[in-house]
Amino acid sequence: MSDRLSVFKTYKLYVGGKFPRSESGRVYEVQDSKGKWLANAPLSSRKDARDAVVAARKAFGGWSGATAYNRGQILYRIAEMLEGRRDQFVAEVADAEGLSKSKAGAVVDAAVDRWVWYAGWTDKIAQVVGGANPVAGPYFNLSTPEPTGVVTVVAPQDSSFLGLISVVAPVIATGNTVVVIASEKAPLPALSLGEVLATSDLPGGVVNILSGKAAEMGPHLAAHQDVNAIDLAGADADLARELEVAAADNLKRVLRPRAVDFAESPGTERMTAFLETKTVWHPTGSLGASGSSY
Repeated sequence: MSDRLSVFKTYKLYVGGKFPRSESGRVYEVQDSKGKWLANAPLSSRKDARDAVVAARKAFGGWSGATAYNRGQILYRIAEMLEGRRDQFVAEVADAEGLSKSKAGAVVDAAVDRWVWYAGWTDKIAQVVGGANPVAGPYFNLSTPEPTGVVTVVAPQDSSFLGLISVVAPVIATGNTVVVIASEKAPLPALSLGEVLATSDLPGGVVNILSGKAAEMGPHLAAHQDVNAIDLAGADADLARELEVAAADNLKRVLRPRAVDFAESPGTERMTAFLETKTVWHPTGSLGASGSSY
């Protein structure tokens, strides 16, 4: 028999590269699929959401200005860190989703593979959605994708890790910064993800993770004038409608919720959903019968 006291883990928010408690001091009980207590998670407030937006906006310039290759290196490093903490995430996913250890292991492996997949897209997406446009005149006409800005993501409620990775990774792979509202009933894998991000090369503020009630924080983030887009993946029909109406006030991009099998290949939709297209015209000089004046 061990005479050691149990050392329970204290879960905190991840905002601006740091681990604050909710400014309100509130917590709520997180239970496993059988109703057993697992931990107390921070119950984020409107102030926490505002702080997360400030951190995301502060980080946006540096992250969007980094080279696509550098972003890919950083995302791959995160995948390495996730792989190193596989056992922890397997246990948390098993508790959160009521899975056996073997099935939870398959979910975690798929999530790490998904992160690597998006890491590989960082310096390729521009070739897919950008290019040279044929125009009638002596001009180069080039379209290139640029990140939208600060994106709020309502994480999936039932897919606590693979679904979370599937909605966060494409947002930051394309140079955006993100404020994540984690699954209310299963926030622990998301909060542990913050610990991985903090010890990777990802700049603080690129990803900010809040736990609590999407119905409480969502309307404020949807109406926030410094949030540029919102992904409603984890919102139910009533909440999604409310957030979409609030988002219209400053013409946010909105990705509506729909049924998704996160185990399937994700494609490029979640990357292109939060990209803007910049088109540049540049004169080529006089073009005569013999060709360019160059």
